[in-house]
Formats: sequence, C-alpha cells, structure tokens
Amino acid sequence: MHNILRGTGTKRKLVHPAQLTLLGFLIGIAAGTTLLALPMSRTGPGAASPVEAFFTAVSAMCVTGHIIVDTPTYWTGFGQVVIMVLIQVGGFGVMTFASIIGIAVVRRLSLRSRITAAAETKNVGFGDVRSLILGVLKISLVIEGAGALILFLWFVFHYGKGVGEAAWLAVFHAVSSFNNAGFALFSDNMMSFVDDPVVSLTLCAEIILGGLGFPVIVQLLRYRNKRLKWSMNTRIVVAATPLLLIAGAVYITLIEWNNPATLGPLDWQTKILAGFFQSVQTRTAGFNSIDIGAMSEATQFGMTALMFIGGGPAGTAGGIKITTFAVLFFILVAEVRGDGVVNVFGKRLSRAVHRQAIAVVLLSVGVVAASTVTIMLISGLPLSPVLFETVSAFGTVGLSEGITPELPIAAQLILAILMFVGRLGPIGFATALALRERAVMYELPKERPIIG
Repeated sequence: MHNILRGTGTKRKLVHPAQLTLLGFLIGIAAGTTLLALPMSRTGPGAASPVEAFFTAVSAMCVTGHIIVDTPTYWTGFGQVVIMVLIQVGGFGVMTFASIIGIAVVRRLSLRSRITAAAETKNVGFGDVRSLILGVLKISLVIEGAGALILFLWFVFHYGKGVGEAAWLAVFHAVSSFNNAGFALFSDNMMSFVDDPVVSLTLCAEIILGGLGFPVIVQLLRYRNKRLKWSMNTRIVVAATPLLLIAGAVYITLIEWNNPATLGPLDWQTKILAGFFQSVQTRTAGFNSIDIGAMSEATQFGMTALMFIGGGPAGTAGGIKITTFAVLFFILVAEVRGDGVVNVFGKRLSRAVHRQAIAVVLLSVGVVAASTVTIMLISGLPLSPVLFETVSAFGTVGLSEGITPELPIAAQLILAILMFVGRLGPIGFATALALRERAVMYELPKERPIIG
C-alpha cells in the first residue's frame, strides 16, 4: 500500500491513504451531526438530541439505513436533504468525492489525491485514477438518474402525486437505493409498495448495480463482449451475485410462504416479488416491504448470513464482501480435494489473498460477537434480535426487527460504531489507526501444529 508524504523539509511523516479516508468520514459525520442538530432540521419544537443527530448522520454517511427516529415525520425537508447528501457522499467515498471536486477546480490531481482515490476505489495502480473517478461519477449519475426518472413518472401517473413531491421522492429513493442506504421517506418503509413491481424492481435494480462495485461496473462496460479480459474480481462478483440473490429469494419465500404476518395474505405473484425484494435488501440495502420483526427466526438467521456476506468490493455495499466469501469457499474446496494451490477461474490465487480473507472474516466475527454480547448485557434482550441488529449495522444494511429505537443510548452508540467500522472495513479501519507499517527483515523456522 502506498503511503503519502506529509510535511516539508527534512521532517516528513508517512500518512496512509486509509487514514485520510478515516479522517474524511469523521469530518463528514461531524458536519452531518451539526446540521441535523439544528432546529431547522427537526419538524417538532426544539432541536434533535445529540444522539439522534449523531446516530442518523453515521447511518447516512455509512449508507446503512438504521434509524432511531422516523425519517419522513421527524426530519424537515432540510434535514432530509442533509441525509441524502450524506448518503451520496458516503456511498461514493469521501476521498473519491474530494478528488472529483479537485478535478473540477484545478483540472488535475495531485499525487496525494491519486493515491488516496486509488485506495478508496480499490484500484490497482493509480495512473488512470482520474479517468476512473470521472467514469464512476458518470455511472453513478446515469444509474441514479434512470431510477429517479422511472420512479418520478410512476409516482406522478400511477399514484397521482404532484410534480414536486414526486420528484423529491424519486430522487431521494434513487440515491438511497443505488448507494445501498435503505433510508425511506415512508413511515412503513416500502411495505405500502409490496405488490408494486415498478417501485420494487426499480429499487432492486439500483441496489444490485450499486452493490456490484464500481470496478466491476467499469470493467463490464469496457469489456462487455470480451469476457476473457474480465479480472478474477469481476468474474467472482458476476458469478456469485445472482447465485446468492436467487438462493436468498427461494429461502425467504419458501419459509415465509404461509406466515400470516408476512407473505401469507399475499397472492403468489406478490409473494415471489416480496421474497426477491427482501433477498436483494440483504445485499446491504435495508429497505423492507414486509415486517422483518414478524419473520420466523429461521428466515432471520438466513438473512443474517446473507447480510454478513454483503455485496461486491469497492462499491456501495457492506459486509465482508462476496469476493472474501468466495475466496474462503475456494480455499475450502482446495483443502477438501487435497490441492496444493487454490485455483479460481483458471488462475492461481495468491497466498496473500488467503491471509487477507481469513483476517477479514475473523476480525468481522470478533467485532460482531463482542458487540452482540455487550448489547445483550446492556439491554437484557435475547440473542436472536440483537445478533440480527448488530450484523445489520456491521454490514451497513439497515434492516431491523424494530428494537433499535428502544435500545439504551449506550447500545445505540455501539451500533453507530459498528456502522462506521463496517463501512470502512475491519482491515481498513485497523490500518488507518496503525501508526506505521511493520517491515519484517527475517523469517523464523517453520513448524506445523496439529489442525483439527
């Protein structure tokens, strides 16, 4: 990982790009908290409490969607605009967003900006970061614009809403869905649209595209008819995404088919639509068209696993990422078969990637487990709802069984920290806090313990 030199003269300090990204998110959260704490952001008398403003700012900046107050009724139009801007900036990446501003102002990128943007977009090398960033900006605006246009026309002509209201609802939900945030301007989230294929499938399309990851979208557009040029990352994401979406949809739909509190009262077409919609949300979006708290524990457990996996890397999704999960799967297959190396799509997987995948999963499990136990002790709630909530926060999903607003403040702050850690990633967060990288100048003798 490249470092950035800070300072002049003989006194220079190495600054890791992840540290700048961390700082950018902290500044964004602080600015969002300040704006949401203003009286003009709240509909009722007075201003939002510091915890309400902070939790909402973190949730929006980390594109999660967890809420402790009702978004459409608690926040004014100004407050909702602040939330939408935080979602856009947080989803796109603070440092990438700053680089775009730099391009627009000075028409060039400094070495510092190029390295930082490369770290933010997970780009290998940084020679073409400028063109990549501009491409990402164009892709984001085109996808969000297309989704907003569809929703706008549907809200106007099907639901009879005014042009201004329809435009605002369309833009907000397009931004929220593409950035996998899950914030909604309806008090029941998307439950009123459970049988509406236009709204449901438009949001699903935005979520899936945002969850693929920017490098994958760029490569698919560049080499749409040349699959041999796809990277291993693109091949894994393109292969695993539909498998997980279909598996999740079948799992949720079958288990909830006769549940009178969820899919039971719906006709079979709507059941399939709602089951697919909720499967897509586990890609870390967080909208819900049925009552999550009324689902069976078996369904919630399956959704917890899908939320933990998340979406593609370097995109708007959270979780440990599809690629991390796939790497562990291929390692398992290789070990079962007795292969000396791990081969994926005709290429050998680097052993460094093995270590990174294992480290990400172990750190993630540790963070989620510690947070779950702590919140259980603080709140006195049982394991199932707390685990669902913590994984949802860590995976920046935002799906909830409805317990978050009732949690003690200390537990809500733990969820806020989880959202922050989950957005940056366990490895990125730990690296950002590290003062320096450690170079090992020697190797110790090898020895092998008994495994299993």
